[in-house]
Amino acid sequence: MIKKIILALALTSATLFSSYKEEKPVYKDAKQPIEKRIDDLLARMTLEEKVMQLNQYTLGRNDNANNMADPVKGIPAEIGSLIYFGSDADLRNQVQKKAMEQSRLGIPIIFGYDVIHGFRTIYPISLGQACSWNPVLVEKACGVAAQEARMSGVDWTFSPMIDVARDGRWGRVAEGYGEDTYTNAIFTVASVKGYQGTDLSSDKNVAACLKHYIGYGASEAGRDYVYSEISNQTLWDTYMPPYEAGVKAGAVTLMSSFNDISGTPGSANHYTLTEVLKNRWKHDGFVVSDWGSIEQLRPQGVAANKKEAALKAFTAGVEMDMMNRSYDSHLGELVKEGKVSEELLNDAVRRVLRVKFKLGLFDKPYTPTTTEKQRFYRPESMKIAEQLAEETIVLLKNKDKALPLTSAKKIAVIGPMAKSQWNLLGSWSAQGKADDIITIHDALQAEYKGKAEVSYALGADFDGQDKKGFEEAKVLAAKSDVIVLCLGEKKNWSGENASRSTIALPQIQEELAIELKKLGKPIILVLSSGRPLELNRLEPISDAILTMWQPGTPGGKPLSGVLSGRVNPSGKLAMTFPYSTGQIPIYYNYRQSARPHQGKYQDIQSTPLYEFAHGLSYTTFEYGDLKVSSTQLKRGEKLMLEIPVKNTGDRDGVETVHWFIQDPVSTISRPIKELKYFEKQLLKKGETKTYKFEVDLQRDLSFVDGNGKRFLESGEYNIIVKNKKIKIEIVD
Repeated sequence: MIKKIILALALTSATLFSSYKEEKPVYKDAKQPIEKRIDDLLARMTLEEKVMQLNQYTLGRNDNANNMADPVKGIPAEIGSLIYFGSDADLRNQVQKKAMEQSRLGIPIIFGYDVIHGFRTIYPISLGQACSWNPVLVEKACGVAAQEARMSGVDWTFSPMIDVARDGRWGRVAEGYGEDTYTNAIFTVASVKGYQGTDLSSDKNVAACLKHYIGYGASEAGRDYVYSEISNQTLWDTYMPPYEAGVKAGAVTLMSSFNDISGTPGSANHYTLTEVLKNRWKHDGFVVSDWGSIEQLRPQGVAANKKEAALKAFTAGVEMDMMNRSYDSHLGELVKEGKVSEELLNDAVRRVLRVKFKLGLFDKPYTPTTTEKQRFYRPESMKIAEQLAEETIVLLKNKDKALPLTSAKKIAVIGPMAKSQWNLLGSWSAQGKADDIITIHDALQAEYKGKAEVSYALGADFDGQDKKGFEEAKVLAAKSDVIVLCLGEKKNWSGENASRSTIALPQIQEELAIELKKLGKPIILVLSSGRPLELNRLEPISDAILTMWQPGTPGGKPLSGVLSGRVNPSGKLAMTFPYSTGQIPIYYNYRQSARPHQGKYQDIQSTPLYEFAHGLSYTTFEYGDLKVSSTQLKRGEKLMLEIPVKNTGDRDGVETVHWFIQDPVSTISRPIKELKYFEKQLLKKGETKTYKFEVDLQRDLSFVDGNGKRFLESGEYNIIVKNKKIKIEIVD
């Protein structure tokens, strides 16, 4: 009997204890659906906690191991996001611990960073990547960048930049995929897949961010942060498609743009941010402002003060405030005043929390500590970097087969880029290290070891008027068989806030080339830059011209392989090289003029020096006749196109075939031609391969109106490949 009483008391005690013990909150239960976890967490949050989730500060700049406590102490435990400048997870984890343990609800912080073309292993700039026409390889490169970043404490990259850009004076052309809408869309999807993978919570994936939404590439005269005049028609047919493709590919965040779009800045634009992005495209992630773009609504003339700027940005659809200190200062007050509804606030917080849950931050808030060897420069990562750098190189000119250099015994490497390391990284080089880069000169020495003598002279710096090095360069060149002249732009001449009035190289570089030409030696012009360049004075005195863009960590090694012939160049331009800066804007898919035979420049040619998709090879390719499955089709039917391409040269080569369409007569005038598909294949010498394109009439032949509505009209269309054209007809 006594035993029964003791057992009953024990059971009663256990029952009472369990009733007092707080059950695990739903939002902390990894087994629950994400939306249910968000509902539970939102219901527990105060107004102040909600507001803090919508703010982003910085962490890590100028911090060191001896001063870690100070930045941790200065960060609110409730902050939603931080831009993290560290290269390992230590400081990040310290701040995350504060958020998890010192905030009331333990909501993790999301850490972002500008991982634009690599984290430590730096890949070629994005403009160069587009010239590879290899989205599969770009996806792999973004995957490596994600792995290095996530293992270093970064959960979120402010990339890809997908602004269609047609003015080479704009420094940020380096960050995007060139002048063509379709090309940007294809590489957008590749980038998003590479960054986010199939499981965003993986410890090797990061959240992608499409930027800058929208029309930033249209800034007047190529000047950063200024006004852009964009009609609704152009907005939809040129600038919107890459963003729509990125949203459909699953990009969880976007960044609002700096620019004023026809009177309404991108960070206060309800039409683009809410009506289109959220309501029409059903995007369920969030929008972060660009750095200071909310506060900058004041100098743009649409907000009288920071509070009004916060109101306009938030109600337009910007959920997170990047370094404006507008939301943390005024958003709570705006809610209390009834100017911002609780419903809108909750929706914004829900969007931020949703991304954090998808990243797995609630269940795995900390980044495991690893060594640099475990994170960076993995053999496979370096292999991808080198291959991508090889495929970005474009052979612009090759007079009388000046390249490859197979018989030269004395090679003079001259110019300011020849021994540069830092400038080969390109803008936005994240945690890249210049000391890890092999120079062009050193790469050529290694490439030609035992085969040719490689010597060096500076000749001249990147700019200035000092010609004292000319004589040394001429003496060296006179004793050599060929001159490899390495010219170009410094790293900081492109990127953000790096607009230039001319895309010509500084006069000192051109004068060096002219002086060397007087020696009568072959000149191989090697260019490294973040934009297309004006070459009309350099082209005539160069026997061959290569643009290597800014290759990143691989440095000069990929170029040395191309110069020696070990690598056959396969790159083709994703952005037009004008004949002169005065032609800008110039791009391939312009709309037809009212007088096609008139309206030309009177003082220079009206055609570009090197057009979009131009790029030579060390072999030759012969295009056969275009064939179509039918020349007359009804709506809904499929069209098969094919063209045989033969390698008629004496070495293997890779050829990219670009398929364009043309609608000669349309209710809304259309570009002279539009890229709709491209395919890259290896052809061995003597081999013929058939390139195929399956046309979906609605997808590939339709156009869009100023409201974003697609329409497909009956009538004739042309399919164009190289100089081949075939006509088809859509009948009702």
